[in-house]
Amino acid sequence: MEKNLFTNRFFLKLTIDLALAAAASWGAYAMRVGLPFPPQNRASLMVYIILSTVVKTATAFGFRIHLQSWRNISVRDLTRIGRAVTLFALIMGTVSFLIIDRYRIPRSIPLIDALLLLVLWGGVRLAVRLYFENSIFKKGSGESKRVLIIGAGNAGTLIAREMLRHPESGLVPVGFLDDDPSKQNITFLGYPVFGPVKRLAPVARARSVDEILIAIPSAAGDTVRYILDTAKEAGIPARIIPGVWEVLSGKVSISSIRKVEVEDLLNREPVRLEIGEISGYLQGRTILVTGAGGSIGSEIVRQVLPFGPEHLVLLGRGENSLFQIEQELLRTECPVPVSTVVCDVRDTERLARVFETYAPRVVFHAAAHKHVPLMENNPEEAILNNVFGTANLAKLALKHGVETFVNISTDKAVNPSSIMGASKRVAEMVVRTASEKAAPGQSFVSVRFGNVLGSRGSVIPTFREQIRQGGPVTVTHPDMTRYFMTIPEAAQLVLQAGGMKRNGSVFVLDMGQPVKIVDLASDLIRLSGFEPGRDIHIVFTGIRPGEKLYEELLTAEEGTEASRFRKIFIAKNNGIPNDFDSLLDELHAAARAGSQFKIRSLLSQIIPHATVDRRVKQE
Repeated sequence: MEKNLFTNRFFLKLTIDLALAAAASWGAYAMRVGLPFPPQNRASLMVYIILSTVVKTATAFGFRIHLQSWRNISVRDLTRIGRAVTLFALIMGTVSFLIIDRYRIPRSIPLIDALLLLVLWGGVRLAVRLYFENSIFKKGSGESKRVLIIGAGNAGTLIAREMLRHPESGLVPVGFLDDDPSKQNITFLGYPVFGPVKRLAPVARARSVDEILIAIPSAAGDTVRYILDTAKEAGIPARIIPGVWEVLSGKVSISSIRKVEVEDLLNREPVRLEIGEISGYLQGRTILVTGAGGSIGSEIVRQVLPFGPEHLVLLGRGENSLFQIEQELLRTECPVPVSTVVCDVRDTERLARVFETYAPRVVFHAAAHKHVPLMENNPEEAILNNVFGTANLAKLALKHGVETFVNISTDKAVNPSSIMGASKRVAEMVVRTASEKAAPGQSFVSVRFGNVLGSRGSVIPTFREQIRQGGPVTVTHPDMTRYFMTIPEAAQLVLQAGGMKRNGSVFVLDMGQPVKIVDLASDLIRLSGFEPGRDIHIVFTGIRPGEKLYEELLTAEEGTEASRFRKIFIAKNNGIPNDFDSLLDELHAAARAGSQFKIRSLLSQIIPHATVDRRVKQE
């Protein structure tokens, strides 16, 4: 059915184009020699119409004019018509010159014909587009919503154009708001910019706005929060379009409009990657991702795909999470071969077979135990998994000539007060010692960042479930503060850090401004349609074992040096004890024996500023 419809439309458009082509030739003759045609010009007219129509058809097919969507005609499409018509004029000018002696075709005819053809072909397409765009207003009396767009930049104009192309969406743009003075009091796509964002309330009332659409991909959290609060006071729903990468790639559409999420309220600037540098170490490589089923690991997999790896190896010990990411890749028709390996990073023999089988060139190590309270009660598991799982991978990476090894660390590794944080700090040291044994061309680095919104173990899923149940939302302390970034941003910066080839470095990501957990809870309650303290209460439960009020990204002794990328810094000093290897052996023995006191004592020796040995008495 769809094929028949396409065929019918194709022939209809082709017939119209051929009729317009013949009309342009007839009109050119009429303008040049006048009406009625003199008898001596009638034969040359017929010859010219036949020849010109053949040439016009050939140039139309050559420039794929016949495949254009009239409903969505663009400036680029009109430019293509202009090129086709220009080529036609050149060809017919030459043909007319060659046969002028026999048929007496005036030399100006091809030029006049070309101009008429440009007007007719372009005009009919513009008329069709205008017809469909204007049809939205005819449909606007029913379910149509009047939409005020915040932002008159690329994103705003793209989404307005999408509304005009898709009247079935029921969305009718009424205009824009934008803080850029150069955009105010002018029109985009025929719709005015009413002024800055602070005029939201009066403009919404005056224009009978039904919905507000935020189309500022780089908007600060405070701006989004102001828009939401103002919209709520006016009783108008507000939605948002995707981030800057979707806009730049031209993927903004009606279907991409979504509700505002708590991630949109972070004071974050969009990440801008050095694509060439990342592609240089990922393209054509076999890439191993540990913890591939987790929040960070699975996002690294997604972010790696556009860079053209040769093979992806997804490794994890949780079969369900691995199955989910594997199925996701299958649904999206992943162009890269994918192997899924169920394996515990503590299993050295199994890991060795994985390296022998797949020979990865790049390793992203995201497998880790990361729940702070749980690891306080199970320190041996944290050590065996986070420290010695990392050690197993680093040894095999050295042995098998891995080019780039990236270890995912955490801000909790800085002056650690928890077993989890201390285990990740020791893992950083393990990677650093591996870097000292690296062959030329090998790079072993760690990337340290804070909390990731929406990741497993993050407060966001917990808060959402508590709100769904009617509250209360539990926060440990009113002053509890954390650094946050989104999952895609964290993965993108990890990929960028891997491409910097600073062997032995600990990269520290710019986390922006720290966020109070209580403010995050309040924002999430409001985004769920409730009012904090009235509909949903916030209850403070006290700091849990191993937690700190404020997280740090650096020790006082480390300091940083700037990198080429504004959002990535390099820790200057990651001191390692001289007897690190022997302490590591003792730590492994203590973990295997389940000696919590010994584990905490050894961690305090390895990390002088750690405070992890104060809660367990000697066994």
